Amino acid sequence: MDNHYHALKTALLAACQRYVGERIANAQQALASASDAAADDTKSSAGDKFETTREMMQQEIARHQQLLADAERMDQVLISLDVRPQSGPARLGSLVETNRGIFFLAVSVGRIDVEGRTYWVVSTASPIGSRLVGMQAESRFTFNNMEYVIKQVM
Repeated sequence: MDNHYHALKTALLAACQRYVGERIANAQQALASASDAAADDTKSSAGDKFETTREMMQQEIARHQQLLADAERMDQVLISLDVRPQSGPARLGSLVETNRGIFFLAVSVGRIDVEGRTYWVVSTASPIGSRLVGMQAESRFTFNNMEYVIKQVM
């Protein structure tokens, strides 16, 4: 059974890595496009309109830089994630089966379908992820007015 969970967690990790890789590529592409647009506009603009446009472009570049930095931080978490089967309380890298779905404690991705099932990939810093950390089988907690019962931690 441990091999099944290890394979499942490895598949979930790979899906997360694909998701984060796409976020990094998209942020890099958007950043390059915004930087190119700013460079082109600098050559052709003058006056107050130029200052307003330049400020908007700088904000756009800063937003894409932040998205890229966030995605790179997620990538670093995934690189160091331990997906070996475990016993004990839920922690980063755990798969937590509840009465309301199965959660993979990794990074904030959201819903991922793997092997025909739906999993919720959440960060341990997220509201639900932080509640799951430290939980063990048969633990209970309430989140958003719904009771969660931990069936197992893998």
